[in-house]
Amino acid sequence: DLQKTDDRFEFNSLLGKKASGEWYYSFFFNFKTQFDSGFDPANSSVKISHFFSPAFTQFGPGMLWKKSDNLKINVAPATSKIIVVHPHFTDLGPAFGVKMGESMRYEFGAAINGYYKFNIMENVSAENILNLYTNYLEEVYNVDLDYTLNIVMKVNKYLTTNFAFQTIYDDNAYRGFQTRQVIGIGVNYGF
Repeated sequence: DLQKTDDRFEFNSLLGKKASGEWYYSFFFNFKTQFDSGFDPANSSVKISHFFSPAFTQFGPGMLWKKSDNLKINVAPATSKIIVVHPHFTDLGPAFGVKMGESMRYEFGAAINGYYKFNIMENVSAENILNLYTNYLEEVYNVDLDYTLNIVMKVNKYLTTNFAFQTIYDDNAYRGFQTRQVIGIGVNYGF
């Protein structure tokens, strides 16, 4: 039996205009979907998702605090979130937070996005990416979490190894924590 563990397409954009010191007026945009179909782990013949279903879009104005390219936090207190699914996934019940019989869900809330990268030691760096979102329209204390830790170790000019850990909590998609760990080796060659 095969089970898909990582299948995603994600686009992020952040526009900023200097306000004062390390503060910027900002506007962010995030889009996420997947390339291939997902199947129910209990019954591998039942399709539970496919390309562009679900598709998640978030956007909104905010304030960006940027100490450097390696340390920044964006706070967007007026964020719109749109979840789109194909109607056949909601024929028998809700899917990804979209109500039965519908194909879209709109949420309005707040988003906080943080990024911090530092060197643990020579040739070893750690990158932290944190995304938080809460919906003002219902269950405001129920915060969606997406945290990723990437550790990259440069072995030599041609080889790197990396470790990635990600945890997601979004009860619209799955009631519980989802985790992913990846260990990889990379070959680098410059042209």
